[in-house]
Amino acid sequence: MTSPSPCKANANTKVIPIIPVGADDAELVSLYAAQKTIHPRTVQGLFARWRWGMVFLTQLVFYGLPWLTFGQRQAVLFDLEAKRFYLFSLVLYPQDFIYLTGLLVVSALSLFLFTAVAGRLWCGFACPQTVYSEMFMWVERKIEGDRLARIRLDGSAMSLEKLVKKWLKHIVWLGIALWTGFSFVGYFTPVRELGMAFLQTEMGSWNVFWVFFYALATYGNAGFMREQVCKYMCPYARFQSAMFDKDTLVVSYDAARGEPRGARSRKADSMALAAAHLGACVDCTLCVQVCPTGIDIRQGLQYECISCGACADVCDTVMDKMGYARGLVRFATQNGMAAGWTRQHILRRVWRPRVLIYTTVLVLLSGALLVSLMLRTPLKVDVVRDRAALARIVAGGQLENVYRLQVMNATESPQRYRIAAQGLAGLTVASDDMVEVDAAQSRWVAVRLHIPYGSATPGAHPVVLEIQSADGTARVLEKSTFLVPR
Repeated sequence: MTSPSPCKANANTKVIPIIPVGADDAELVSLYAAQKTIHPRTVQGLFARWRWGMVFLTQLVFYGLPWLTFGQRQAVLFDLEAKRFYLFSLVLYPQDFIYLTGLLVVSALSLFLFTAVAGRLWCGFACPQTVYSEMFMWVERKIEGDRLARIRLDGSAMSLEKLVKKWLKHIVWLGIALWTGFSFVGYFTPVRELGMAFLQTEMGSWNVFWVFFYALATYGNAGFMREQVCKYMCPYARFQSAMFDKDTLVVSYDAARGEPRGARSRKADSMALAAAHLGACVDCTLCVQVCPTGIDIRQGLQYECISCGACADVCDTVMDKMGYARGLVRFATQNGMAAGWTRQHILRRVWRPRVLIYTTVLVLLSGALLVSLMLRTPLKVDVVRDRAALARIVAGGQLENVYRLQVMNATESPQRYRIAAQGLAGLTVASDDMVEVDAAQSRWVAVRLHIPYGSATPGAHPVVLEIQSADGTARVLEKSTFLVPR
């Protein structure tokens, strides 16, 4: 048996030509190539002011809320250990989890609405990754200088100046990160107690862990990974295309007006530009230099774009210097750019049926959630049967069932509650029918129900336990069963 010749092939074999590559043509492609460091240029303009306004607003709320007081307690506190959540005058228990669900649904619908209207506005102006990256880059600019100075510093050999600037920058970054982690944990542990524990070094290990965990996350994400989080780690960048359409406002480059691009003198008039076949784009690449994710907006819509508007701001400044009309890079829709619509026409098309449906559902759900909170009964009751003694005959010829009630006072003042029962003939409360619960506390009480022996047939009979505050402001009915043995 002879082996087949390498020069022969059957009819089903595909022959792939091999093209020799010379040493000068060979290229090594690494799947794990290091990402080029992005040094965004400082930019001024409308969107930059909006972005910094959101930085101040969000951080004022985030850093300030844990320190607000309401009465004698922290105004906003998610006390996981005590299983109580305080939101100003509201005291919520785990049984109120439905409100958290409603809040998450409203947040998701808001995200859908904003994305359908104007793309990744959340990413560009309010996302924590964007906010803290802006803060960290501001510190970097103040210590290391502008874009060119930072590039030169990073490319220079190690020196005393470089060492001092780098260390100072990282020390400030760590300070911001630690304060961020401390503030975050302050939403789950009383922040003043947390601060005193820090000063006295008497804090529990878990509190220390979580403060430093979130500090490290902030330091790493905002100081080092930055655009890598937006481009590769954030899932929103991947599924945003499902919420976009051709009437969504996105940062767009007007190619019809800008191309062909090219450098020119500021003194060049329209006749000279027409003769040179040049558009309005001067190819200064400033739009790329200011982009926090390092993309070129002139290449069209890209998933890496976070809609921060920095390229629009810097392009407008260039257009002003050249004496051209603004808006070469602007927020516009794909349909509007293709058809040359005016701003008013584009905005009218933004309010399309999809957006109106999102808005209607969002308003209805938000209203229902608000009304539910306003009408919420400040009393929660859980009924648990005592399994140690399901039913027994006691003195006086009475049949007894024992229950355990968890009475939760969701008000800011002590309350007295009256316990009653109904559902069977002769049903009475044999235990103390009054219970006192401190402000924003819960209490377990044993409740004994009696019926005359023989007054009910064997089996499980439905009963209703009524718990009502002494002043009549809160009333809860809880269903249970009364067991009659055979």
